Formats: sequence, structure tokens, C-alpha cells
Amino acid sequence: MTDAIRATAFEPLATERLTLRPYRPEDAADLHRLINDWEVCRTLAAVPFPYSRTLADEWIASTRATLADGSAFHLAVTGREGDNETIVGGVGLRLNRDGRVARLGYWVGRRFWGHGVASEAAGRLARWALANLALDRLEATVATDNPGSIAVLRRIGFRHVGEGMEKFVARGGEHKVLRFLATRGDLFGYPDTEPQPDGSKPLLLVAACALIDADGRVLLARRPESKKMAGLWEFPGGKLNPGETPEAALIRELKEELGIDVTSTCLAPFAFASHAYERFHLLMPLFLCRRWRGTPESREGQALAWVRPDKLADYPMPEADRPLVPLLRDFL
Repeated sequence: MTDAIRATAFEPLATERLTLRPYRPEDAADLHRLINDWEVCRTLAAVPFPYSRTLADEWIASTRATLADGSAFHLAVTGREGDNETIVGGVGLRLNRDGRVARLGYWVGRRFWGHGVASEAAGRLARWALANLALDRLEATVATDNPGSIAVLRRIGFRHVGEGMEKFVARGGEHKVLRFLATRGDLFGYPDTEPQPDGSKPLLLVAACALIDADGRVLLARRPESKKMAGLWEFPGGKLNPGETPEAALIRELKEELGIDVTSTCLAPFAFASHAYERFHLLMPLFLCRRWRGTPESREGQALAWVRPDKLADYPMPEADRPLVPLLRDFL
């Protein structure tokens, strides 16, 4: 499954104050003026100093090429000064070879320091990436003498996981860095559960349904950016309310999420998942359904995909769902 998004189709990402959008050739002068600053370049591993205008033109061309092939997402960070759009910095992600890990980077022009721009922009791109790309995690490194950037990573949800050495072109040598990473759980959190008095993990009851169409395809839904564990594909369903049966929960959830009507007689118990997450234990029965009324459509901003059984494993899923995939594939 490919998540390449072309530059011409990439929708700018908005925050309360900022816009993250692809670079344009006409941005080169402003980019050069902001980044050709020793205090900025010294914090960026791959950026030389002085930074020439030619490099600005070449960089913008390269960002558009990598955005077009989906290997990297380097974006201009802009704000408003009166009626004018103004570039204030840049933020980017570069994917590794298999597309499962991406490295986050960002910079802000010196005159915009101290206004929370880096946290706002980097946090927005990080959340978008984990919600929309087939990534397992994000990584970042920062020089140990850059406390501001260290604070940014911690603020947006990254965890310090180690140390290392990295070459900084502008400084002309290697310097000590801290290594950070973030998963969906770090940025979006886990399902809400109440801690148990005895310290044991709370039990979370969830019902899920594999909707199977006339061609034998299975419907998967991708959790949107507004939900916990955003970006993962799952079988439609949801948590059981107090006193609710799994069948009743599915009838309610499928109506709310997909706009379809299902009766309990059309829900066939198939298998169940029992999985210990870090903060809770999930128990999830999986039902099969081949008959429903209405056409499944996204009602909560989630992406939907009808998937052939032999392709289900290509979609990143929550850990609890994964063991169900081979069972369902072999059955269908």
C-alpha cells in the first residue's frame, strides 16, 4: 500500500496561527534571508553556513520532487503579517527506505523565536504523519547544546531514548546529540480507562465487525487524527457501554460510524482478541457480517478501504487486531 501524496495534491496543514504548505519557487528569497543565519544553521545537521541563494533554489526544487514521490514531506511554515503571508520557518519529514519510520526536522527564523512556532508546526506535522502515513514511529535528533529544540520535542510528545554523535555541516564536525522517538500512543494517547485499585490493568471491552462484500472484500477503517491511536487501520466497531452486549454495541457503532443498519441475526461470532497493552488489557470479539442495509460511508472523518483478504496484512493495524488477520484470510 502506497501513501505517496503529490505536491500538486498536498493539502496545506493549518494550525491556529500557521500554515504548513509545499515550498514554491518564489519562496527562495525569503527562505535564503531567514536561514542564512549562523544561529539557525548551527542547529541543523545538514545545512551549511554560509547558505547561498543558489542552495535555496536547489532545496525548493528538491522538496517538490521528494513530495511528489512520497519519500519526504518538507514544508514551508508561514504566518500572516497584516494581509501578507510570511515564511517564518520550515518543517519536514524524511521517510526511511521501507517507509515505516520518518525523521522529523524543523527550523524557525531567528526573529520569530520565542513565540511557540516550532512546537506548533512540528506538532502539527507529526500528528498528521502518524494519522495519514503508514508509519510505525517518528524519530528526531537534537544537539545537546540546543535546549530550546529539546524542549520542543518533549512538548509535542516525543520521548528521549538515547544519545549519539552526528555530523553538523555548518560546525564542521561531529557533535553529541539526544535521540527522540514518538509513536501513535505518545502523540494521540491510549483509550481512556480507569486504573484498578489493586494496580492491575483495567479491562477494555471492544466489539469489532468484519463487513464482507459480495466480492469477498473486507472493510477496514482508518482512525482519524482526532481519535486515539490515529492512523491505524481496524475493523469497524467500538467500546461497549455499561450493560451493553457486543451485538448491541456493534449495531450502534456501525450506524454511527458508517451509516448502515445491521441486525443481530446478521452478526456471526468468528474469533476474539485478548491483548495486553501497556496501560490496559483489551478483549475484543470479532463478528462477521455479510448483510446490512445502506452503503457504508465515513461518518466520523475516517478513511475507508475495501481490502482483499490476502492484502489485509499490508495495512498497519493495532497490535490486538493483527492475530485476527490470518484467521480471517484463511477463512475467506
